[in-house]
Amino acid sequence: MLVSQILKTKSDDAVFTSPPTMLISEAAKMLSEKRIGTLVISKNGKTPDGILSERDIVRELGVKGGACLKQTVADLMTSELVTCSLDDRADAILQKMTDGRFRHMPVLKDGEMVGLISLGDVVKARLTELSMEKDALQGMIMGH
Repeated sequence: MLVSQILKTKSDDAVFTSPPTMLISEAAKMLSEKRIGTLVISKNGKTPDGILSERDIVRELGVKGGACLKQTVADLMTSELVTCSLDDRADAILQKMTDGRFRHMPVLKDGEMVGLISLGDVVKARLTELSMEKDALQGMIMGH
């Protein structure tokens, strides 16, 4: 299954972004209110400059305590992004996420964000794909 197909199956395709100047306290509030795990950091809302996850905030809280809430998202974001395109295959994305130990990946077309896929999205797509393959094989075996 392709990334483009995964994006079509998502019930909510919104990508929540924040400017690099947003405070960690504001980012945490946004993550909580939107019930999401990641913000894409972008100066213009179109091209990703970094990504910030709940885990990033929790790690920093463990190191610096509440003082980190006054830092900006640019201070904590992962700036070396791994991205994908609409034509990438789910199995390749799953491998990249597993190898890199991350759960969210911006989807780019011509350098601009067109979506965000999560590990859960990719696993769901792979399970659907495997189920369809199983059904097709059973049909062939049974002569349907």
